Amino acid sequence: MDVYEAIKTRRSIRKYSSRPLEDEKLEKVLDAGRLSPSASNRQAWKFIAVRDKEKIIQMVEACNGQAFIAQAPAILVCCGTDPEGIMSCGQPRHTIDLSIATAYMILEAHELGLGTCWLGSFNEAKVKELLEIPENVRPVAVTPLGYPAERPFPKPRKPLDEVVCYDSYR
Repeated sequence: MDVYEAIKTRRSIRKYSSRPLEDEKLEKVLDAGRLSPSASNRQAWKFIAVRDKEKIIQMVEACNGQAFIAQAPAILVCCGTDPEGIMSCGQPRHTIDLSIATAYMILEAHELGLGTCWLGSFNEAKVKELLEIPENVRPVAVTPLGYPAERPFPKPRKPLDEVVCYDSYR
């Protein structure tokens, strides 16, 4: 599968099979995040792979009751270790860097036949407490990771001419 095909066919998965996740596949997904670009190549991140079933169940509450995540054999929590850093364009480095890294991991997971679902709905304080994340580190993204037990249909996308401008916003 090439990257464009992965982008076109990836779906958010909310049902996971009981099939165990191989260590090699988990490591390859995590390595895709490690290899992603970051502002000034700072690589100011930490990726937490939650595999302990009890902690996964506790993550449901930390993720605002999204019970489907407990079906997955792993949950990835992507954290920025320099949340104070701001790029010259005014954007926080950790948010941009972790968004890129998470996208890389999600695409690699899909290429490996795994499913993910980017969660933006989580309680940062609860996630930090549960996973013993230091005060100066911010979780940016959470995703369950496992084998899909569903094949969702593609959601409608706006046409390219509605979302792309050339040379100016107009």
